[in-house]
Parts: sequence; structure tokens; C-alpha cells
Amino acid sequence: MKETAYWTWFIIAGVVIFVFAGIHVATVHLSAVTGFFNPAGPNSVAWENVAYRSRNLFFVISYILILGAALYHGFYGLRTIVFELGLKQPARRSLTAILWVVGLVLFIFGTYAAISSRNPAMTL
Repeated sequence: MKETAYWTWFIIAGVVIFVFAGIHVATVHLSAVTGFFNPAGPNSVAWENVAYRSRNLFFVISYILILGAALYHGFYGLRTIVFELGLKQPARRSLTAILWVVGLVLFIFGTYAAISSRNPAMTL
């Protein structure tokens, strides 16, 4: 049952990545066509446009969601591939724990970066 729950979250994370990758493409790479979220003109990587999106709560939440989904999807996929090598149960538990810790540390760091981009005074 536990593996089924992990697999379900893996699929959900893949869908989240797909949806937010589409939003990313529409916002950044098709900005000359759509003009969404680029008040300073069609150059999506111009500082004014990047700063505007970084202060927008929708994008901060989007960055955090895609970060979590990408980390989970990637680390679960890596875990599954390594498990197919035939590891014994203690090694499987250790690998799972290591991946969770590394994933959480990266998630905390990335979340801090996304949130602090809204308020430059928060940066280290």
C-alpha cells in the first residue's frame, strides 16, 4: 500500500510539472506573442520583467509548487531505478532516508529563494 501511495504522488508530481512547464513556456518563451506578466516589454528576461514576476504571489507559489513536484518526481524516479539493482532492505531504507533529507534541504533552500525574491531585504 505504501508503494502505491508513493507511485500516486509520483504521477501527480508529473502532472504538476507538465502544467507548470506549460505556464512557464507561455510566460517566458512566448512572451513576445502573449505579453503575459511582462510589463517592461517583450524581453522576458529583462530585469524589470523578472522582478515583476518575482514579486507576484502567483509566481512565488508556482515556483514552490514546481520545485516540490520536480524534487519528488526526480528523487522518487532515482530511488526506483536504484531499487531495481536489487538492494537489500536496510540499504533501501537508508537510501530512502538520504533522499528524503537531501530533498527536504533542497526544498527549504529553494523555497527560501522564492520567498526572499519577493522581498530583497530578506536575502543572505
